[in-house]
Amino acid sequence: MNIVVEFFVVAFEVLMSGFGVYFAGAVKKISNAKPPSVELNDGRLMPMLGLGTSSSQKDATNKVEEAVQVAIDIGYRHIDSAYFYLNEEEIGRSLRKKISSGSVERSDIFYTSKVWCTFLLPELVQTCLEASLKKLQLSYVDLYLIHFLVPLKPGEELFPRDSHGKLIFDTVDLCSTWEAMEKCKDAGLAKSIGVSNFNRRQLEMILNKPGLKYKPVCNQVECHLYLNQSKLLEFCKSKDIVMIGYAALGSNSGKEWLSKGSTVLLEDPALVALAQKHGRTPAQVALRYQLQWGVVPLAKSFNKERLRENFQVFDFQLTPEDMKTLDGLNRNIRYFSSSMSQHQAASGEGPRAPSQQAADLWWLECGNMSFQVFLPLINPESPHGRS
Repeated sequence: MNIVVEFFVVAFEVLMSGFGVYFAGAVKKISNAKPPSVELNDGRLMPMLGLGTSSSQKDATNKVEEAVQVAIDIGYRHIDSAYFYLNEEEIGRSLRKKISSGSVERSDIFYTSKVWCTFLLPELVQTCLEASLKKLQLSYVDLYLIHFLVPLKPGEELFPRDSHGKLIFDTVDLCSTWEAMEKCKDAGLAKSIGVSNFNRRQLEMILNKPGLKYKPVCNQVECHLYLNQSKLLEFCKSKDIVMIGYAALGSNSGKEWLSKGSTVLLEDPALVALAQKHGRTPAQVALRYQLQWGVVPLAKSFNKERLRENFQVFDFQLTPEDMKTLDGLNRNIRYFSSSMSQHQAASGEGPRAPSQQAADLWWLECGNMSFQVFLPLINPESPHGRS
């Protein structure tokens, strides 16, 4: 009897040992799994889920550096940043660490940067890109975007101001700026080029440009359940332009730039109910909605568990009824908004001091167009500031 028991004990240990090896391998496989990709109009592939890295002043840069490394371990391959975010040195260190360790190759990473508003003169576009590449210590970016079509006076300051504290704008020709973007692609410094925060009319200015060499591959805009951008998305799809959605999970009420009493998207009852139905988190359902809607969402978090949860969105489907329910949540709410009244904006009242508000929604004139744009103000107590 003891021999029989001992046999089963040994057999069980062997079985569990083998299962443990299999399970460990499976976990490793899942953690290194690549997300599905979408083909851009230039033939290159973009991972369909990205990591957003913009951060507020209180988020230390070491959090960004650590988060990028953790994200790569989880399986993220699409990393979104910008010259303006002032974190490309930290991101560059993270990428080099993961590449040198053999975790990934450079070709596995899809990295996005953006040209800032003080570099929109054609002769300065590549200068901005080269500055980003120097910080990153990379030879190219996978995607380079025009961050905002809001030309500001060139110089060292991110937000140049006159003696009265008002922003100093500049004048540029969008078509000439786009030609400079095309030259960055031809030079091999950017594999793909696109735009951010563009409306339909601005996109058409590029698409209808005589002698256009490369179409924008994407338009990165604020996009979430409360602002699903259905009309703009439809237009982008018709032109084979991928929409990338930032603020994909909305934002929490503690953010400085949100007006008091702003609705927290992830607490919406309809979203919470669907999350419970599928045994998922509200964030996972919100991201899955965008994926099925045809948007490439950027999920931002510096929390390891949330980074992992946000990545687990490719193994379930929302039903047509679920999608219809979530379609109904659209309220045209912008999280990147301001308490500045339209009356103030229409009257041309100058910006308030940074100490009064961390960010404002500006009504700007660009050519013959008026449009809204989110411009975070720089913290006067910081030598750099951060969005």
